[in-house]
Amino acid sequence: MFAHIDCAPMEGVTRAVFRRRHHRMFGGADRYFTPFLSPSADGVFSEKELREVLPEACRGVPTVPQLLAGRAEHFVWAAKDMAALGYREVNLNLGCPSGTVVAKHKGSGLLADPGELDRFLEGVFSGLRDTEIAVSVKTRTGLADSGGFPRLMEVFNRYPICVLTIHPRVGKQFYRGEPDREAFALGLEAAAMPVCYNGDVFTLRDARALRERFPKLERVMLGRGLVADPSLARQLRGGPPLSGGELRQFHDGLLADYLACIQGEVNVLHKMKELWNYWGCLFPQERRALKAIRKAPRLAEYRRAAESLLEREPAPGGGYSPELL
Repeated sequence: MFAHIDCAPMEGVTRAVFRRRHHRMFGGADRYFTPFLSPSADGVFSEKELREVLPEACRGVPTVPQLLAGRAEHFVWAAKDMAALGYREVNLNLGCPSGTVVAKHKGSGLLADPGELDRFLEGVFSGLRDTEIAVSVKTRTGLADSGGFPRLMEVFNRYPICVLTIHPRVGKQFYRGEPDREAFALGLEAAAMPVCYNGDVFTLRDARALRERFPKLERVMLGRGLVADPSLARQLRGGPPLSGGELRQFHDGLLADYLACIQGEVNVLHKMKELWNYWGCLFPQERRALKAIRKAPRLAEYRRAAESLLEREPAPGGGYSPELL
């Protein structure tokens, strides 16, 4: 259906633990993008950030580090550090809609002023001119509205961006409302580089509709839909849908992984409950059991509540839907 399928970066969710286990169990994704690392003036990554990108954390998993920066020199040193770790591509985050990020002229905040974005990209690509690391970009269609998106595309086309992933919402929308497929069509038509689509592809049906709308589109990035249904990328490759046994195995494996790498039962509970914000859509009629999971104060109660769902089969065609939560 698509020549290239990427797993989107999702802060707090698609950590190295998730990426390793998903790739081993389900496959289907060509690349996994890390939740953003935020390089700063001190030229040093935190230990927490490094744990997500060190070779031993990503061994066997095709990984692309994503960087969130507001100054070109910060992005450049971080990209060079990633190259030293063996990475051949880094991704620039121009999509994060967080108010604190935007206020620092990072993420989608850089989209408010095409001139500022142009100067930033000039600094990035001139700073990396003597390196072999490629730079991809994940962007929205603007900060407040999509009216300036054609101008943004002109800026992007000036630089050797290896892939431009377009999430066709503006930063002010966060993840609300429908993706602007007309704005995406404009970007796809105007782009001088390969384009990847990201946004609200939650089911196989959604992917087929996207393919029908854009028959020449070769790349798609899956985020919330892939977390909610870990088999989604596999299905786009023609593989089988998720089974209850697979979800149980995936759940149990992730729980064991988190217990091994996260200190404190409460912190592990938080991670597992966050996943059920997505997996709950596979069991739309089981609101009582899902509430018991959310309310579980300790791991023992959580295990009992989760068990009542994991012994069932997921709803056929079930996929992420914010309205169900």
